[in-house]
Amino acid sequence: MLGNDSNEQDFMYYYDANGVIRGEIPVLYYRSHRLLFDNDGIMWFSASTKHFVGMNRLGKLVKIINLGDQYILHHDYALDSDGNIVSLATDLKHSDHAVQDQVIKVDTDSGEVSLLVDFGDLFPDYKQSTDHSGIDESDPTATNRWDWIHFNTIQLMDDGSALLSARETSTMIKINDIEGTPSLDYMIGEPSVWNGMDAQPSFLTKVGDSGDTGGQHSITVQYDSSLEDGQYYIYMFDNDFGYAMTRPDFDWTMIDGISTAQSSKDENSNSQFRKYLVDENAGTYTEVQDFDVPYSPYVSSAQELSDDLNLVDIGMQGLFGVYDDDGNLKAQYKMVLSSGYIYRVYQYGFRGFYFA
Repeated sequence: MLGNDSNEQDFMYYYDANGVIRGEIPVLYYRSHRLLFDNDGIMWFSASTKHFVGMNRLGKLVKIINLGDQYILHHDYALDSDGNIVSLATDLKHSDHAVQDQVIKVDTDSGEVSLLVDFGDLFPDYKQSTDHSGIDESDPTATNRWDWIHFNTIQLMDDGSALLSARETSTMIKINDIEGTPSLDYMIGEPSVWNGMDAQPSFLTKVGDSGDTGGQHSITVQYDSSLEDGQYYIYMFDNDFGYAMTRPDFDWTMIDGISTAQSSKDENSNSQFRKYLVDENAGTYTEVQDFDVPYSPYVSSAQELSDDLNLVDIGMQGLFGVYDDDGNLKAQYKMVLSSGYIYRVYQYGFRGFYFA
């Protein structure tokens, strides 16, 4: 259980399938966003906006990395092939106060932090087209922030690229050579959000008449040996919520099935588990699966557990459940919310770990 934020001591909570708590790992503040397991038996996670920590199999912290005074992490991170952390970040020294628009690399041996991408440099025309507004969810006390793209997930891919989820634009963005010379490969989403921008022609072509995403979270790249080279799946929690603080005049209702309801209690709204087949050779994406789940306009997560079972966190309702591929609910759990939401719920095996 990741991110039941409160003003008290916060934890990652570990429960088994019977709902029995098996462990509590305290964090300094903010939250952990996922667990990463390297080849040396170390489990990495965030313990604040400033700290990545590595825990060994006995539950001892053997690595504590402070990001320093320039960057804070937010929302997601991944391990690269060298065992280093690639993380979404905010540059605290950015003169225009833009937030949640950077990707950094953290060397897990030396603790050195380096900038990989400033998306304001990659998409300058889009950034300048947005209103200077927004909040920094990593720092609730911050003011005058510019949350123009708001990344919430990063997935490193086998070819050295990265796929990112941009909530503020309801777009998924693939970046080539993320740790070298980053460049835009493609986008998936509603192209009209980017009308008039240099990046607009990069959208893949949608096959079929399915709706596109609204504020999606927890995107996951899934490879399958039965697919041809250049093909893979992307699945996600699609909030189906259309809103952007920095684009107040954009009409999100043009996306089929989208909701503009701010409240998770809206009886006319649903979110979705959604899955696409991407074919880079053809330049297309096709919806291959979707089913409705309770509504959460913000946060939330999705994880395929097996060929026919999916774990879905409906974050703003404090619900998480297991669904089959047809959307039939097999089990559901509810956690009392400390403040606003459960950020993510993921299942891990912990084979070889002895702290739980």
